[in-house]
Amino acid sequence: MRYSQNGRRNPVITYNTADRPEFVRQQYIFAAHIRDPENNPCPEALEERRLKIYRELFYNNVEGFIANSFPVLRQIMLDKLWHAMIRHYFARHLSRTPLFPEMPREFLKYLERERAAQPDDPPFILELAHYEWVELALSISDEKVEVAKINPEGDLLDGIPMISPLAWPLSYRFPVHKISPDFQPGAPGATQTHLIVYRDADFDVHFIEINAVTARLLQLISCNDHKSTRTLLQQIAVELNHAQPDIVICSGIGILNDLRKRQVILGIHV
Repeated sequence: MRYSQNGRRNPVITYNTADRPEFVRQQYIFAAHIRDPENNPCPEALEERRLKIYRELFYNNVEGFIANSFPVLRQIMLDKLWHAMIRHYFARHLSRTPLFPEMPREFLKYLERERAAQPDDPPFILELAHYEWVELALSISDEKVEVAKINPEGDLLDGIPMISPLAWPLSYRFPVHKISPDFQPGAPGATQTHLIVYRDADFDVHFIEINAVTARLLQLISCNDHKSTRTLLQQIAVELNHAQPDIVICSGIGILNDLRKRQVILGIHV
């Protein structure tokens, strides 16, 4: 591995093919040239015209898939910067899966772990990419809801609430759900942006903006298997140093009832 100036790994993909048959070595040479023609010469005895077709076909296939998976990121980046990034990803990233639905996750890994930040990058590039990836990830998630362990009509206040495994509470420094070509914040917001992304029974993915208190409640529910909603809301009231805990409890149960209608909260444990 090579390391970039900011300490991230910047892998140059190489293979030891000395003990492989000749036709296998030629395949590796061909693949290396297709991925990174600037640093890997054309295979001998192959016509440049035909190689050009292969180079464009492979690159355009990858670039188009990523652009469709991250449409806002694609919109806000200049063509030159976008294609430089995709070229680098195509040449350097060693994917761990051949599955096309996993490619957006591979690209996100590349952004998070391998690519050095560039001077022209928007400051929210990683958070926006994650936000856009979440919608696809939820749409294909194979998480199962164990209906036998849920009472969907149970008393939320004194029962143990259950959040859907297909509902993901998320927090970002930037208001990623508002970013567009016309709105590109140069610095994080004064407060964090809290969202719930969830998939309903019709396999539709939805986004809800929530406040910090609701985000804290969902965090407590996510790691809770024995405390009632009332107990969790009382804990939040203490954390807030609220003078009237009953107001926190009343507000909290109202929010959870709304989230139950949206299939974010499934009911209570049985």
